[in-house]
Amino acid sequence: MSEDNIVRYSLDEIREKIAKGEDRTDWARVAALTDEDIMTAMRDDPDWAEFVDVDWSKATIVYPTPKKAVSIRLDEDVIDFFKKSGKGYQTRMNAVLRHFMTEQKNRKNG
Repeated sequence: MSEDNIVRYSLDEIREKIAKGEDRTDWARVAALTDEDIMTAMRDDPDWAEFVDVDWSKATIVYPTPKKAVSIRLDEDVIDFFKKSGKGYQTRMNAVLRHFMTEQKNRKNG
């Protein structure tokens, strides 16, 4: 994609365009799409390939919350494992801890 084609708008500018009916989305066409149409489009999209067969039925929306800096001692091999998977390793560690926390809460409530 060429830099010439990239356009940037603020959230307020986008809201103004939508209010004026200037958005380019054909909402009637979107509303007419069936689940089958959406699945076909996903399977044809190379950017979506690794996510097509994911079971999203248990997915939950996670809203970002402010983080709190802490000092914690972890085993070196645990840190190395997460660091090897690339940038964002602390975010992944947080996700693992959050999943554990959620599962523990579900066990107590279930």
